[in-house]
Amino acid sequence: MQRLKKILRELHPELELSGEERLIEDGILDSLDIVTLVTDINSEYGIRIGAEDIIKENFDSCDDIIALVARLGGKIECS
Repeated sequence: MQRLKKILRELHPELELSGEERLIEDGILDSLDIVTLVTDINSEYGIRIGAEDIIKENFDSCDDIIALVARLGGKIECS
């Protein structure tokens, strides 16, 4: 989770992520942020997020993103 929060803070340094945010629903992430996020996640976690995976349900919260990364075989740290 810390690696993901670091990526999100690079996009929006002003964010104080509690894990409760609805990243898309609350307007925190826009489409350009998602493109950058996908690129960074692919690189950081050694996975490939395909176009079919770029849907609101996979990116609306930190938990949603972590679940996507895990489903695609990325190694998730427990801290």
